Amino acid sequence: MAPRKIIHIDMDCFYAAIEERDNPALRGKPVAVGGSTRRGVLTTANYEARKFGCHSAMPVFLALRKCPKLIVVPVRFDVYKEASRQIREVFAEYTDLIEPLSLDEAYLDVSHRDEPSDELALEIRRAIWRKTKLTSSAGIASNKLIAKIASDINKPCGQCVVADDEIDAFLAPLPVGKLWGVGSKGRERLSAMGIETCGDLRKLDKFTLAAELGRFGVELYDRCRGIDDREVSPDRVRKSSSQENTFRENITDLNSLRERMHLMLDDQVVELDKHHTDKILSGLVVKLKFDDFTTTTAERGSNSPDPDIYDQLLDEAWSRRDSPSVRLLGVGVKFVTESAEEDAPQLDLGI
Repeated sequence: MAPRKIIHIDMDCFYAAIEERDNPALRGKPVAVGGSTRRGVLTTANYEARKFGCHSAMPVFLALRKCPKLIVVPVRFDVYKEASRQIREVFAEYTDLIEPLSLDEAYLDVSHRDEPSDELALEIRRAIWRKTKLTSSAGIASNKLIAKIASDINKPCGQCVVADDEIDAFLAPLPVGKLWGVGSKGRERLSAMGIETCGDLRKLDKFTLAAELGRFGVELYDRCRGIDDREVSPDRVRKSSSQENTFRENITDLNSLRERMHLMLDDQVVELDKHHTDKILSGLVVKLKFDDFTTTTAERGSNSPDPDIYDQLLDEAWSRRDSPSVRLLGVGVKFVTESAEEDAPQLDLGI
């Protein structure tokens, strides 16, 4: 069976790039999109701002301390959603197998195409530029895990191809933080075990990783070896829809976490409107993963994605820990299924 041809397209500083496109006076200056007050958090920062250490989920006051000349512009979700719609129209010209991850990134399975996948990725990126005047980067591989990591290698406005016989060499020197799910606390914990790179991680057997990190350790065993058999699944029948965000730095302030959640909820509404118009909602879910990798989930029945209910669920999940430090936030919905038996299990937002 021929290897899959998977392309992961990731827009470059999507929100900030749109602001620069629409206001050329911002070009070349440090720009961030985010909260309207100093207590808010950044949604994204352009590359000029990142040179000063500014990044998503950073409190505005701290970003301004690091970069006093930082220009913080308010979020314009309607504009971002329209750009995302145009980008997905481009994707649809090349394949029906499109799995969006958020407004600004998606997996594309182009296995059915005769053209080399790297040439297709370049053609798609050029088509996105012609339509939106926004740049993108791409990772090309035979599975989703490697394609996603590769899309970050030559940013901005670049691409990276990883052939199957190159996966071991590609992953071995990479910091473990490049693996999905490994944030700052995870890096610290692995570093304490003498693990800095994916190559280091491979030296530990599955039982040791499971004993140290539980189920997450078992998943890391496969990830550091580039093992991933997931299909690009745009039309799978789903009992739920969810989004997760692993923060670069843990969040210890509830207001900052709440602001991040509401940004995610806008993406969630886009996902529902685009892909699940035939679904009836039965419940809402908020999930938190703390710095020690333990997880809690709060859930409530609802037939609409009510932000007030999400706020209550966040408060409930947050209150279950003293002095919480959150490394991952998940928001989701459950759908009504044909039988009550199918509805019984709780929504699993993953690890």
